[in-house]
Order: sequence, then structure tokens, then C-alpha cells
Amino acid sequence: MNYIKKTIRWKITILFLLLLTFISIIISASIGPVYIPYSTVFNILLHDAFNRIHAVIPFIENPIIPYWSSGFETIVMDIRYPRILLSILVGAALATSGATMQGLFKNPMADPFIIGTSAGAAFGATLTIWLGLAFFGIYTLPFMAFIGATGAIFIVYNIAKIGGKVPIETLLLSGIAIGSFLSAMTSFMIYMAGEELRMIVMWLMGGFAVVRWEEVHIMFIPTLIGISIIYFFARDLNIMLLGEEEALHLGIGVESFKKIMLVITAFITALAVSFSGLIGFVGLVIPHVVRIVVGSDHRILIPASALVGGIFMLWCDNIARTIMPPHELPVGIITALFGAPFFIYLLRKRKNSMF
Repeated sequence: MNYIKKTIRWKITILFLLLLTFISIIISASIGPVYIPYSTVFNILLHDAFNRIHAVIPFIENPIIPYWSSGFETIVMDIRYPRILLSILVGAALATSGATMQGLFKNPMADPFIIGTSAGAAFGATLTIWLGLAFFGIYTLPFMAFIGATGAIFIVYNIAKIGGKVPIETLLLSGIAIGSFLSAMTSFMIYMAGEELRMIVMWLMGGFAVVRWEEVHIMFIPTLIGISIIYFFARDLNIMLLGEEEALHLGIGVESFKKIMLVITAFITALAVSFSGLIGFVGLVIPHVVRIVVGSDHRILIPASALVGGIFMLWCDNIARTIMPPHELPVGIITALFGAPFFIYLLRKRKNSMF
């Protein structure tokens, strides 16, 4: 009976968060320098959805007759909607990675950045801007950021490996060491930068100022697959909370499991920061907030963290692009302004009961 009640409560929680995500999308597509009524935004999105369905199933006609101007449709579909979707994907990826790392390491301070992901991405992106690399056109910077992030994870993992095993403490210390080294190299390039300095600093602050549909298409499927794989191992993450020895006794291949989780979290985090720049506190704070509400069971914690992370990132971006018109603030500033004080509050109130 308790299991049935728990399942019903989880389903209600996910449905509520999905509804909140949908409402946030409609509101976000409406607000900006040009206000578009909510009903118009809803109908534009519905009209586009029916067009996509009609392209696959021709006998289903589009019942929505456009009554809005082409300018409204361009603003919603080509400017705001891809930005909205990318911010949700980035927030979901960072929050899911944070929840996974905290469960894997049994450490409330753990997030993907602590093992060198952010420092590697920053190094790759800064090197690209500093040297003026453009071998993949507009995708050179996100590609190099991704290479830097995954390369940093590879180096950290191999340094921490001892006799075929990777002790968590050694992994964290290796991440801090490599992260510090790469941050120093990034600082050197910033110091040497001339006209490129502003572009480097803006990327390091994170943001979604220029988003195209191509970026959403590139990130959409890999992010969903990555989060789905992590969710598939939710029960194993629950067992890891009991300790590595207990997990071994219960049949978990601890070292293989850690490799899988590290690869997946590093992949979706690197993918996120390669398109958004460095955005802090999402992977650190959001899992704590969700854990307070739904508990530590990763079967609900993972999907709830993904949805809350996406909603949080979307509203931080809304604030960043509307608080100082006509200028935009880097969204990393907004997440830090919300995240840092709240995380300090969480540490003071729950430092002895994070899990």
C-alpha cells in the first residue's frame, strides 16, 4: 500500500512539473521587447506541432488557421523558442549530472564541475577565441569546449586510477588539481588576450544570447539519452548511498558502475557547457532543493531534478534578458545570485542531513 501511495505521489509530482514547464515555455515565449499574448503563443506552437504531424501523417490536417502576423511567428519560432528549449536542456543536463554525482560520491558538495569539466571546457573555448580558430565555422567554439571538457575528464580519471580501481577521494583530488591547472592556463590566455578579451569573458559567464535551431537539434537527442541511461541506473545509485562495500555485497559492480556514471555525466555536462558557457550552481543547488521535497530516492530524484533544473534555467534566462533592456546579462550571473545564498542557507540548515 505504501508503494502504491509513493508511486501515485511521484506521478503527480512529475505531472505537476511537466505542467509547470509547459506554462513556463508559454510565458517565456510571450515576454520580451515585443510582447505577444499568451493565447497567440500557444496557437503558434500548436500550429507548428500540427504542421510537423501533417508532414509525417498527411491525412491529419492542421485545424489552426493563422490569424497572427508573420513577425510574431518569426519572433516565437526562430528567436525565442529555440532559446527556451536550449536553456531547458542545459538546465536539465546540469541538474541531472549534479544529482548523479552527489549520489555516486555521497558528497553534497559534488557536482560535475568538481572533477574538471568546467575548467576543461573553459580552456578549450578560451583557446579557440584567443587563437581565432574557425575550422568548423560557428560550431568551432562549442566543439573545442566539448573536447576540453571530455579531455579533462579523461586525464582526471586516468590519474586517479590505482590498480584498476578509482577511489572516489583520489578522483575528487585529481579533479581539483587538473581543474586548477587548466584554470591557470585559461587565466594566462585571458591576460594575454587583446580584442578577444570581452568575448572570452562573456563566454565564461555563460548565456543564451545567440541560439539557433541547429544547436537544439544537436543537443536534444544526446541529452535525453544520457538522462534516460542515468535514470535506468537509479536503483543502483540508491544502493551506492549505502556505501561501496554494501553495494558490492548486493551485486553492484562498483568500478564499472562508476565508469558508466562518470562517462555519461561528463558527456551531458560537456555538451551543455559547450553551447551555454560556464553556468554555475545549477548542478549543486537544484538537486538539494528537489531532495528536500521528494526525498533521496533516485527513481524520482533524477526526473524531478531534470525538470526543476530546466525550469530554473529558463526563468534565470528570462530575468537575464529582460531585467536591463535593451542589454542582456549573462545568465551565469543570475544563477549565481540565486544559487550562492540559497546554497549557504542549505548548508547551515541541513549540513548534517543532506542524505
